[in-house]
Amino acid sequence: MNKTKSFDIPKQLIWKAYKRVSKNKGAAGVDEVSITKFEENLKDNLYKLWNRMSSGSYFPEPVKAVAIPKDTGGQRTLCVPSVFDRIGQTAATMYLEPLVEPKFHEDSYGYRPNKSALDAVYTARKRCWKNDWTVDLDISGFFDNLDHDLALQAIKKHTDCKWVILYVERWMKSPIQLADGSKVVRDKGVPQGGSISPIISNIFMHHVFDIWMKKNYPTVPFERYVDDAIVHCRTKRQAEFMKVMIEERLAKYKLKTHPEKTQIVYCKDDDRREEFPKQSFDFLGYTFRPRAAKNKMRDYFVSFLPAISNKAKKKIKKTIKSWRIHRITWTTFEEISKKIDPIVRGWFQYYGRFYKSEMYPSLRNIERYLVRWVRTKYKKLRDHGRLAKQFLGKVRKRSPNIFYHWTLGLGSKG
Repeated sequence: MNKTKSFDIPKQLIWKAYKRVSKNKGAAGVDEVSITKFEENLKDNLYKLWNRMSSGSYFPEPVKAVAIPKDTGGQRTLCVPSVFDRIGQTAATMYLEPLVEPKFHEDSYGYRPNKSALDAVYTARKRCWKNDWTVDLDISGFFDNLDHDLALQAIKKHTDCKWVILYVERWMKSPIQLADGSKVVRDKGVPQGGSISPIISNIFMHHVFDIWMKKNYPTVPFERYVDDAIVHCRTKRQAEFMKVMIEERLAKYKLKTHPEKTQIVYCKDDDRREEFPKQSFDFLGYTFRPRAAKNKMRDYFVSFLPAISNKAKKKIKKTIKSWRIHRITWTTFEEISKKIDPIVRGWFQYYGRFYKSEMYPSLRNIERYLVRWVRTKYKKLRDHGRLAKQFLGKVRKRSPNIFYHWTLGLGSKG
């Protein structure tokens, strides 16, 4: 260990953390230093961060509060740490990852290497076919209410590394700086937007929920994505029991379930004849509910299946509207495509994985705006919607791959 330093933090770890942060880009924090600006004096900035962290004199900046509109109305606060703090947090995350990853439960899917939200949706779909009931679990204000002392206790079960524990505590307690410059002191919660927050949350929920479930209810399967979980039960009685047990368990760790959003759901299909008011739940942008499906004989039946949720559809519609395609008539289809196609492809890769026909109506909105683009650009077609569609159809025939939604068959015919 370096005699002059309080902590032995490898310079290589800070370098690797910087590489990960620079790849993710992200906004500037309260110091207004962006990644680009940070990189203008890269060597000195990385040395300064390493030197302060190694000597114990590193104190994080307040996190910058950015209000993000919620789909359900209202706002949630995203907390943006400075680039210096993001690199420091990422270094601590990279130190913790190899220690905790092998111990994490296989059904914890959030922010983990080689695991994804779609994996969780796929597993939930399979288990809904095998189990008639689910508890749709929603923790009320999880990121805002996480207890600092309990979170640190959970981390200490995996490491006694002093610099990691010290700085995790400092990051959790960093005040939030509001738009008017005033600061809000935080005595609980982790900042949504900090790069250390996902691993703190996963370690906490690993001890509070995953291990407890495995030990006490090993035959009850679940999928958890940070604070969002689906618990599968054989009977209604078991679901009611599990709901109560989970609520009691969370209360011990100063968390509570959302009274409206946490619910028992009956996974109704052709083989399940019971009546129950709740027959659908939302999980990771998908709505699970009874839907028409085809069997191998090409006959229709009702199955319990996921498809893009109404909330996600509304968000897509709103985003397409915000592009104002019909107003940018000075540009070309190719330029419009360059701007929108990576986003459209991302939507389809995520929401089109299960029951993809449900998301087609959302993507058809792009075509409507392209028709309006044609009508605005060409005076002769201004009052002729049908002719504008035909014009667009001819362009599509000539160049079928300009727009991603055209490759899915969602375009005008020539």
